[in-house]
Amino acid sequence: MNRVRGRLAPLLGSTLRSAGAGGVVKGIHQVARAGEAQELGRDLGRGFATAGALVQETPKQRGWVRRVGTVALGTGVAGAAAWVATGDYPLRRITMLYTIPVRLARDVTTAVAMVADYKYSLYGLAEGSAEREEAQHEAHMRCANRLQALCFKNGGIYIKLGQHIGQLDYLLPEEYVKTMRASMLDKCPVSTYKQVCDVFLAQLGRLPNEVFEEFDQVPLASASLAQVHTAKTFDGQKIAVKVQHMHLTDSAVADTATVDFIVSLVHWFFPSFDYRWLLAEVRDSLPKELDFLNEGRNCEKAMENFKKLSPKLASQISVPHIYWEYSTQRILAMEYMDGVGVTDVGAIKALGLQPADVARLVSQTFSEMIFRHGFVHCDPHAANMMVRAKPGTKEPQLVLLDHGLYKSLDPAIQSNYAGLWKALVFADSKKIKEHCIGLGAGDDLYALFAAILTMRPWDKIVDQSIDHLVVPDTPEEREELQGYASQYFWEVSDLLSRLPRVVLLLLKTNDCLRAVDNALGAPVNTYLIVARTSSKAVSEMERKGSFSQVWKFWDKLDLEFRLLTWKATALLFGIKHFMKSLGFS
Repeated sequence: MNRVRGRLAPLLGSTLRSAGAGGVVKGIHQVARAGEAQELGRDLGRGFATAGALVQETPKQRGWVRRVGTVALGTGVAGAAAWVATGDYPLRRITMLYTIPVRLARDVTTAVAMVADYKYSLYGLAEGSAEREEAQHEAHMRCANRLQALCFKNGGIYIKLGQHIGQLDYLLPEEYVKTMRASMLDKCPVSTYKQVCDVFLAQLGRLPNEVFEEFDQVPLASASLAQVHTAKTFDGQKIAVKVQHMHLTDSAVADTATVDFIVSLVHWFFPSFDYRWLLAEVRDSLPKELDFLNEGRNCEKAMENFKKLSPKLASQISVPHIYWEYSTQRILAMEYMDGVGVTDVGAIKALGLQPADVARLVSQTFSEMIFRHGFVHCDPHAANMMVRAKPGTKEPQLVLLDHGLYKSLDPAIQSNYAGLWKALVFADSKKIKEHCIGLGAGDDLYALFAAILTMRPWDKIVDQSIDHLVVPDTPEEREELQGYASQYFWEVSDLLSRLPRVVLLLLKTNDCLRAVDNALGAPVNTYLIVARTSSKAVSEMERKGSFSQVWKFWDKLDLEFRLLTWKATALLFGIKHFMKSLGFS
């Protein structure tokens, strides 16, 4: 625990700082480097020890091994034949009998190279030393590039995994996040029209031009799992048709198992490197995302929740109507939605809308989902949201797209998460610790969890001054925070392996919303809306009985006073920076 607190001292604040590690004698380091190859050989040799042992067997034992091998081979061939025969695309599956081993070989080669790189680069370097931090940064860069190349070569869910990594700001080392974000988000596979026709024939028994009056053969957009085409029904409706890339369902299970094996292998070499949670989440969510009927149901349920639980907000939310008669597990036909990008400030202003109103609406929408509905869209990046003017008004209307990934929150998690945000607003260190532990962070890493959630060091989180969360970051602060994911690589890994997977998705959602809010130039809105909604949710959960309405009113009054002071502080902060930009000191 002391080691963890010492390493986290710069992030968690001066109250947790401990004495730094002593220096490292350079001569010892150079001698240690000479023995690295031997240690690396021993590490890599573990994986081949079992195979090597077979060579030492007696003739009788080798005969037994051959018989078992023959049975295993026959079973494998029979299983492969059955797998090919029962698939929608037998020829594709025959091809995959060759490609899957090739992909596995790429995975193993990449994993061994990454393990060797970290082992070699960090061997003999003292924890916390500047030399180790620099070596770790360089190793992160090399390994991120290797992982990027692997994702592009293998495609399929590897692209999806790379995109997921590219969205985990502050949760993974920035070298991985930036590398994946720069290359994965706009370079998705595109299926040919023939492949699209194959999916239609397998799913609906007809070609696209037989199902629809018109069908654009060129996709409107493509993502990692599917692409979208525009079409026109025989009764004249313009619709959007989402078609899954044809090979994904067949390869998903094998790819997921392979990647899981690689991550487990790396964890075996580096016990502190535990990112198996990332694969566990992919394994859990991917089948749901590949089932477009599930996506359609999520879409309708989300809108129904707003109508029932947040009726005042419902008119400002829109989701596409689902055309169930044209939809299957791999094809989703839905209403074609007009709108502009949620972060396109110029286009938003051209509609006569205010970016600040859009930011407020986005924050309010997802706060209601998280704190009151308990049914959350967990992929709210900018590409999955559009904005348009609410009919007959100058108010914004938010269009929510891509409903494949939703999570239902356990009441205990929902209560702790709402309570945590309320405690963060009031800088209540006791309650922050209580709710962080309730969410699974533990009593040794609760401060790190709060820091990741708010993007603030611990000493600022518990600062009783009014502006402890609301004042915008400086570029220097943002750079410092981004570096923490690399500097505290092992501690962050430990924390993320402890948290329930749904909490990890809440962190991802929180980060996506923060990025949208910042792009719209109104970073204060997220905290204001989250503060109101989480406090309201806590009051609804805790204030019951005859005087509940009185207590709820008091809670609201207390919160609004603090938020009013926040707004004043933010306004003064903005005026100060404006005057400074004009040359006034």
